[in-house]
Amino acid sequence: MAKREKSGLTKLELQLMQVIWRRGASTVSEVQEGLKQELAYTTVQTMLNILERKGKLRRQLEGRAYVYSAAVSEEKASSHAVRDLIDRMFGGSSEELVMSLIKSKQIDAKTVAELTKRVADEEEA
Repeated sequence: MAKREKSGLTKLELQLMQVIWRRGASTVSEVQEGLKQELAYTTVQTMLNILERKGKLRRQLEGRAYVYSAAVSEEKASSHAVRDLIDRMFGGSSEELVMSLIKSKQIDAKTVAELTKRVADEEEA
């Protein structure tokens, strides 16, 4: 079995990744400026280094500062997070996830029909 990817992003890690996905390659200061919440420079730097060790970011020394860039796409990270949720909460069943969304009124029948049509349209394209 392949080594499990050190993937699960914490809420803060996800916020940092979103800044880099939105802005592109960034220094610690630039990521710090892009956050909605105020965090100490050293906290941002530590978290970026953790993400780099997890393989989510790459870093390159430019002058006196490291510039961090995404090593995984937002789409890949999102896909992995959804797969992990489905595996952990719904026994690997995507159908159970959808049923849970319907039962909890997170999504209604009209929206399911619209999504079904969108999927069919994309498959035809």
